[in-house]
Amino acid sequence: MTTNTTIPTLDGAGTIPAYVAKPTGTPRGAIIVIQEIFGVNPGIEKKVNDWAAQGYLAVAHDVFWRQKPGIELDSDVPEQFQEAVGYMMKHDFDLGIQDVEAVIHWIRREAGVAKVGLVGFCMGGKVAYMAAARTDIDASVGYYGVGIDQMLNESHAIAKALLLHVPTADGFVPPEAQKAMHEGLDDNPHVTLYDYEGLDHGFAAEHGVRRNDEAAKLADKRTAEFFAQHLG
Repeated sequence: MTTNTTIPTLDGAGTIPAYVAKPTGTPRGAIIVIQEIFGVNPGIEKKVNDWAAQGYLAVAHDVFWRQKPGIELDSDVPEQFQEAVGYMMKHDFDLGIQDVEAVIHWIRREAGVAKVGLVGFCMGGKVAYMAAARTDIDASVGYYGVGIDQMLNESHAIAKALLLHVPTADGFVPPEAQKAMHEGLDDNPHVTLYDYEGLDHGFAAEHGVRRNDEAAKLADKRTAEFFAQHLG
């Protein structure tokens, strides 16, 4: 069952719009899905629905709600791609992590699900890393996260499992950034990095020309196994 709801912020600044999918029966855990820069579009909704079909309570909140609620953009349309980049450039990631905390609290308090994971894509991959370092999330997964190499000074705070999918030909994460990520995280017992040789950013998108079906299915299988291990 899918619903649209709102989640109160922790500081009383407003309510966060969210797309929620509930599984049949008691959830085995909960998964927060963090959008790419294109909003909670049909591709993100499909990911939420797929997690619910696997038995999880799944939630995708509107990351850009403070700028413009309800955007849904298509990565294959150049004008919409550039519009999405504009939203990301103006996004306050520190405030965004507070919104993630609000969603975690809502899941545990209102939905009654104790174990919470998070999976994010593109800028959501960065959010996955930040959530692992700054919140009490139980497990996090990032797909082609951008800017993680600039936040390696926070890696000491990662206390729960974090999985990162890294395409080696990512146009937004150059080789030197990937090298820094490996050097900074490979020895961290809580962190696992998987490289995807020759693949570019967005290879696991549900729709559009960026998707590489074989690699997407492999990464999604690894993610499902990871959450089964750490959430139930």
